[in-house]
Amino acid sequence: MAFLSSMNITASGLTAQQLRLDVISENVSNINTTRTENGDGPYRRKMVVLEADEGRDTFRNILARTAGGMQPATGSLSEIGGVRVSQIVEDESAFKLQYDPTHPDANQEGYVEMPNVDLVKEITDAMAATQAYSANVTAFNTLKTVATRSLEIGK
Repeated sequence: MAFLSSMNITASGLTAQQLRLDVISENVSNINTTRTENGDGPYRRKMVVLEADEGRDTFRNILARTAGGMQPATGSLSEIGGVRVSQIVEDESAFKLQYDPTHPDANQEGYVEMPNVDLVKEITDAMAATQAYSANVTAFNTLKTVATRSLEIGK
């Protein structure tokens, strides 16, 4: 059924935005981490890269098959479309320097390399991810209502 494909697409958006919010909260929680586990210096901000998962068929092909009386192909989520996380990358921007000669990670001049996490940028990204998540929830609820009402037609 076509509405199940739509629900799968919406679910892929929900999953992607949830992961994006998880990475943002990791960035915020490490805003003062000056030393990582492997000793490579301060924490580096991470970013989620999303890409369209367009599936194997275009809308035009599906419409042409449906108009010709053929059933549209059904299959896995990758055949249907949606969005997916292609990778999580580290922000390569420069670390912030903060003067604190008493800090254990301070260099000879008394400066400490702080993470390249900007709280304002993280809050802005979190707001955008929350709005996208909310839009996907609205679309999912609309699809659920349409499915329920279509089942009531047969009564």
